[in-house]
Amino acid sequence: MEEADIRWRGLEGSGLVKLEGLTFREYQFNIIKSIYSGKNTLVILPTGLGKTLIAVFAIAKAIENGKKAVFLAPTKPLCEQHYKTLTSLLKISEDEIILLTGALAKKKRKELEERAKLIVATPQTLANDLKSGILSLENCGLIVFDECHRAVGKYAYTYIADEAELRGIQVIGLTASPGGKEERIKELIKTLKIENIEIRISTDEDVMPYVMPSYMHVVYVNKSERINMITNYLRPMIEESLASLNRMGLVSFKKFENIPKGRLIEIGNEISKISAKNYRFGAMFSYIKLLNLLHMYDLVETEGLYAFSSYIEGLAMREKKSRAIENLLNNKNLIIAKELSDEGIRLGYEHPKVEMLAGILSNYREKSSIVFAQYRSTIKMLVEQLSKRGFNARPFVGKKEGITQAQQKETINEFREGKFNILVASSIGEEGLDIPSVDVVVFYEPIPNEIRNIQRRGRTGRFRAGEVYILVTRGTKDEVYFFVSRQREKKMLYIVNNIRRKLSQSSGQKYLTL
Repeated sequence: MEEADIRWRGLEGSGLVKLEGLTFREYQFNIIKSIYSGKNTLVILPTGLGKTLIAVFAIAKAIENGKKAVFLAPTKPLCEQHYKTLTSLLKISEDEIILLTGALAKKKRKELEERAKLIVATPQTLANDLKSGILSLENCGLIVFDECHRAVGKYAYTYIADEAELRGIQVIGLTASPGGKEERIKELIKTLKIENIEIRISTDEDVMPYVMPSYMHVVYVNKSERINMITNYLRPMIEESLASLNRMGLVSFKKFENIPKGRLIEIGNEISKISAKNYRFGAMFSYIKLLNLLHMYDLVETEGLYAFSSYIEGLAMREKKSRAIENLLNNKNLIIAKELSDEGIRLGYEHPKVEMLAGILSNYREKSSIVFAQYRSTIKMLVEQLSKRGFNARPFVGKKEGITQAQQKETINEFREGKFNILVASSIGEEGLDIPSVDVVVFYEPIPNEIRNIQRRGRTGRFRAGEVYILVTRGTKDEVYFFVSRQREKKMLYIVNNIRRKLSQSSGQKYLTL
């Protein structure tokens, strides 16, 4: 018997785990032993480093001790993926592990739940069954919260966490990133009643031997002459709307580039509370114009001509349009800007990022790649542009775009089988479906969200070295977002490690008051 096998077998509950073929990893072993202390534990581990296997051993221990276990994941496809993995790794009969869905009749669900040793479900389904009395958490010893960074606010995870606390059930939270804001991390820890944090990054001593390198490249591009021509027509319109709000005393910013996104939202909330009807209408008129113009400005600067034109066409197609939108659409400057954009599209121009993207992907024609983009109009444009250049690319978008889960699965299966090798994805490609590891990940634009950044990068470098490219347009919000995302990731590590120290220092308390 190999030493690695002996060490796995030394863990409580290992008799219920199919150990054949499992690679022993020091950090997983250490985290599992920490969880076995019985404390509510938050596990923060980069994507692809085996959080599920850690949960498997915790579940096996609970079942071996005569308790039931629950595994929660935020989406049905992710639940199906975990159900498949858990079934393949646990030595329990098929009727003792159930995938709980709303499609099952109530009577059948109750019958299955009563004899199950492990329930895999979305939090909404489980919460509904708990509230209706179909399901009881009696004799449950463990609840695993996958993608637990969602356990804030009124999300169903919070209700279930409260139920777990009432019944003294151990909680394990799994995530690649809990977020970069201290308030959010504290809320997550408070919600799940976390007593212990196990965090690892790729450079930790017990993780390094198992991590494939992922090389990050930041690629800068300049705006084209046509994009500058379009923004020159938008700029005076934006400045006019901003000046109007300034005269009303609602903003103090002279340059629209300096207005933080959060402040824009606050302005809208302040306007909606104005009691004087005519004053409120005038303020809202300028505000709506400003919001839409700023979005158009950012779209053409960072996404391209097609995204810009598509957005204006979307406004024009609305059945009910506010007076502000009507005024905007009839503005001579916007009409000219749209004509310049449409002409550019007809002539074959696009954002310089497109040529840069094609150049990057040409170096990996035989490799698998995921290109992440924010907007469906950009995704459509990129698939068309890449296809014209001889690449085998397909879009991957969500249900909002009319795509069913069955169609999503079919796309992923064909991608896995190599029927095409470039997936152009929206945020749905970040989590929720079993997307295979790829050789190359490209961010068409930076995003100022540390959780999504980590999830995107985690799509490569799992089993072999990977490449990550981030396209940044000089002199635009791309540069700001890239800087913000890096700072938030650094801040996240600092905050989590600081809280972990506080938790270890307060070992005499049940929970830490943060």
